[in-house]
Amino acid sequence: MQTDLPTIVHLDADAFFVSVEQVLDPSLRGRKVAVGGRRRGIISSASYEARACGVYTPMPTARALKVCPDLILVEHASGRYGEYSRRLFALCEELTPVVERRSIDEGYLDLGLCGFKTPAAIEAAVRTLQDRIDRKLGLPVSFGIAANKLVAAIASKLRKPRGFVVVPPGTEADFLAPLGIGRLPGIGVKTEAALKAQGIHLVRDLRARSEDELHALCGNFWREVLATARGQDASAVETAAEDAKSYSQQETFPQDVAEFAEIERIAKRMIDELMPKIRADGKRVRTMTIKVRYPGMENETAGQSLEAATELETPFYPLVRSLLKKAWTKRRPLRLVSVRFSGVEEGPAQLEMFTQTDEKRRRLAAVIDQMNQRGKPPVVQHGHQLGRSAAHRTDAPNAVEPRRDPFSPMSQSK
Repeated sequence: MQTDLPTIVHLDADAFFVSVEQVLDPSLRGRKVAVGGRRRGIISSASYEARACGVYTPMPTARALKVCPDLILVEHASGRYGEYSRRLFALCEELTPVVERRSIDEGYLDLGLCGFKTPAAIEAAVRTLQDRIDRKLGLPVSFGIAANKLVAAIASKLRKPRGFVVVPPGTEADFLAPLGIGRLPGIGVKTEAALKAQGIHLVRDLRARSEDELHALCGNFWREVLATARGQDASAVETAAEDAKSYSQQETFPQDVAEFAEIERIAKRMIDELMPKIRADGKRVRTMTIKVRYPGMENETAGQSLEAATELETPFYPLVRSLLKKAWTKRRPLRLVSVRFSGVEEGPAQLEMFTQTDEKRRRLAAVIDQMNQRGKPPVVQHGHQLGRSAAHRTDAPNAVEPRRDPFSPMSQSK
């Protein structure tokens, strides 16, 4: 959407997974750090110090350790990053309700309905948001501000980390002209190489070619490529309008996992992380499905429904072991496990449906959710710690003790 004000904002968290780990362990700040699996896997996030040594995403972990032998490798833990992402976008939604979450660490904001009258007012509001995210979460984020999503996204990536780039409306083409051709979305490595072979290195070089030349170079998509090079984009910021019909979470392991107890622990942790979201949406769920994936990408699933839908964790805990046994038939090491809740119903259950014990659990869940919303260390209800409360960090070659994660489940005695 093109306007006379730069109302479209693109947020791009800087080295998101690594930044979260640095919040949890400040000793990692300013060091060569990457998040990824050691024995199998790829680098999913690298600090800017590590990038300066040639570590990038995605890079096989083994290669990363060769190009940067003193790289500090931290195990990936999805639940922790999801919670920080939720808090990050919650802060964005305090500025505007029109927020599009493109990924766990990237999204768009539309400030067109916020009543700003000048570009300066918009810039001040976004700088305040950037400072709030840094102050409340400790996360560095970069922002691009423009009149459309295309230009805002390109702008946010130009001056990382903690970048802040504003493109005034009407200057989109001039802004893009001196940039490398690879900055344009849709121009992959192979296309970039082919264009450079034809003397097209900068965006302005592409725009200087005739329509016939562009057709020969880009095929039937030449008009779209030219519009992108001019900074033209009419797409709107889209929010999730429909209520959730299911809730799910999955974890891909950096190395295959064969221990049943470990898989059971991870699945129960996912219950702990999904149920607060279900309660926050005012929903109940009836069915839980567990999926496992083998290294060859074959999937197996098993599910079971309760007699009545609930927003409590407790009724689902006993189902985990039996569902895993049904789904994990081959008993080979697993690459992935996921938990999905479906059979979503509106609102909390009527009080008469609860036993006295269930009502106590319901009140306890509400108290715990309130504590977590205030930023206190989260707790769970099943009496022992189930989540990966800290990632194992490896300062090659020596391992150190895990560190506490303020957003992961902590044990609570009954």
